[in-house]
Amino acid sequence: MVDGFPYEVPEEYNNMPLLKGRATVDMKVKIKDNPNVEDCVFRIVLDGYNAPVTSGNFLDLVERKFYDGMEVQRADGFVVQTGDPEGPAEGFIDPSTGKSRTIPLEIMVDGEKAPIYGETLEELGLYKAQTKLPLMHLERWQWLERNLMTTPLLVKSFGS
Repeated sequence: MVDGFPYEVPEEYNNMPLLKGRATVDMKVKIKDNPNVEDCVFRIVLDGYNAPVTSGNFLDLVERKFYDGMEVQRADGFVVQTGDPEGPAEGFIDPSTGKSRTIPLEIMVDGEKAPIYGETLEELGLYKAQTKLPLMHLERWQWLERNLMTTPLLVKSFGS
């Protein structure tokens, strides 16, 4: 059992959604324009111990249903990317401020006690450093990559 959170998140990010722990999110996708393939559910484990700002932001957007109905924009065997809403907005516009929400680059390096914020590993001279990811393994990942390479997917819904 973890007693408290193991480090302090920099003060300038404390007003952002933070995940201080782990959360599980189910992502339901469907192959667009193909009624012969059933919807597929992927379980994503968000790791706030390694990236509390990134994970907290993602979870907040899931809870706000930001990704629901959104198409996957990129799937190339390296990354699966979504999050570009229809219309002129680029990303999430916070209704309380009317401004686009941006989050810092947040990297947890193996052996470090806290993430690095706002700097690349190259800038810090850590070219060969091993990093930890804020999203743990997705169940059915190969299925997603294989199908995204050939047919667009639509994110039907997220649930936490």
